[in-house]
Amino acid sequence: MAPHADAAVQRLHMVDCQVRPNQVNDRRILDAMRALPREDFAPPGAFAYADADIALGEGRYMPAPMLIGRLTQLVMADNPAHVLVIAAGSGYGAAVLALAGTQVVALEEEERLTNAALSRHAPAVEAVRGKLAAGWPAGGPYDAILIEGAVQDLPDGLIGQLTPQGRLVTVVAVDPALPALGHAVLAEPSGGAFAARKMFDCTARLLPAFRRAPQFVF
Repeated sequence: MAPHADAAVQRLHMVDCQVRPNQVNDRRILDAMRALPREDFAPPGAFAYADADIALGEGRYMPAPMLIGRLTQLVMADNPAHVLVIAAGSGYGAAVLALAGTQVVALEEEERLTNAALSRHAPAVEAVRGKLAAGWPAGGPYDAILIEGAVQDLPDGLIGQLTPQGRLVTVVAVDPALPALGHAVLAEPSGGAFAARKMFDCTARLLPAFRRAPQFVF
């Protein structure tokens, strides 16, 4: 079997055995994940279709397919027209959202994580570079913001980059001693802060840019 044919079979198995059984039923997300060659977004030699995060070095990871499916489904639930993806990496999550039918800005601060996959498979995505924690106010306001990884605290500084009815989707780490354990949240602006609803338990790696600053005790 040709390599590209083998990858296509793995891609279908990924959707049918990892993503759909985990409550991802948005046809737009499923069709996008069936169409996108995930191996193009992953590092060379990585097991792109495994049910696991892919290590990218320096504390960064490409989230597992199931998590991307569930998070992007939350983003698309209100049919947003304009979305910001923070910590986009090589752009797989941003490409999923773009193929699902929304306008996407993909923010990444580490040049080493980018490759040609995003421009090849989702050329309409606007890829920008800057500090993750600062978001990308120049492109806002957004109907939704996806932080593609876990945070310790919801970044209230991003509230001003959302429309009044906008939503933030991310994973909140449960315990610093268990850095991969967390729960996905849907957070909406409320009185200058985020009001968050827990959506499901999951594992997601803590993003270094959103690690809580250490506090010194005297």
